[in-house]
Amino acid sequence: MKKHLGNIREYLMTGVSYMIPVVVIGGVLIAFSIALSGVEAGTGANVTNPILLKMLDTGVAAFGLMVPVLAGFIAFGIADRPGLAPGLVGGSLAGAVGAGFLGGIVAGFVAGYSAKWIKSWSVPKSLKAIMPIFVIPLLSTGIVAVVMYLIGAPISGLMESMTNTLTNIGSGNAVLLAVIMGAMIAFDMGGPVNKVAFLFAAAMITEGVYTVMGPVAVAICVPPLSMGLATLLKPKKYTETEQEAGKGALFMGLIGITEGAIPFAAADPLKVIPSIMTGSAVGAAIAALGGVGDYAPHGGLIVLPVIDGKLMFVIAILVGVAVSALMVNALKKDVDVTKVVEKTNTADVELDFE
Repeated sequence: MKKHLGNIREYLMTGVSYMIPVVVIGGVLIAFSIALSGVEAGTGANVTNPILLKMLDTGVAAFGLMVPVLAGFIAFGIADRPGLAPGLVGGSLAGAVGAGFLGGIVAGFVAGYSAKWIKSWSVPKSLKAIMPIFVIPLLSTGIVAVVMYLIGAPISGLMESMTNTLTNIGSGNAVLLAVIMGAMIAFDMGGPVNKVAFLFAAAMITEGVYTVMGPVAVAICVPPLSMGLATLLKPKKYTETEQEAGKGALFMGLIGITEGAIPFAAADPLKVIPSIMTGSAVGAAIAALGGVGDYAPHGGLIVLPVIDGKLMFVIAILVGVAVSALMVNALKKDVDVTKVVEKTNTADVELDFE
């Protein structure tokens, strides 16, 4: 059982290691374009300069590859090259059905294990040559597509149900609403649960209620900022690649890009996701208690000029980030450097000679 769990983590880390450069490229480009353009009340990020707009589009394109790359290389880690194409397709479908990076992880494992199972089939000698380039990718893609489309409808229904729940809570209990929405923002960082909370808060702005977006703006930046801080506080608990990703996450957090924490959550979801949810919920609650309002549908310190209750906004972020960073570092163990080096060397050999 322990060995099986170790294999699952190894497959996750394979996907994460290839995904991190994509996240960093996309996040930094988006962050630069927004930082140099600014955020306006009512509209959020307002990028109009042609060069910055191209930079933004490039960053968005890179982000669009994030989940497919994660899923593709999880599948690659499980089934080698025959798993790559089904994993990439499954990751794209996860985005299409609104399943986010968690759906991408599911797609990667479904594609990888499907391809590995089909590889084990006994087939006539005449079919062996086309198995890895045609039969295995085609059949495993079909399997992962069915799974992704099957989970699409339940996710859509869940999103509608969550929206109704948030509406019923309303502003009658601002702190409870903030805690729930803060946790939702951090749960899947740009996925369906995150989007429900964000879109609900953005809709409240159009109704003239800005104290819902305020706590959400805090929660948006807590995950990447806290993970970046965590890598600085306890670098031995993170690989060198994760430490580099932490620097990018700090920058992304300032600009309100929650996805900067995804590589860490994908690599160690059971420790990272509860930690960032807790910090985001705490930060959002403090913002609600302080009556923080946000006039722009965006988050992070970049929206400070359009914030009501600026001091409480900053305090809420600092407390939320501290809670998440300390919690995740308390839960995580030091990285086994020997295993990391061995896996890296093995991966290099496979990529060079297969």
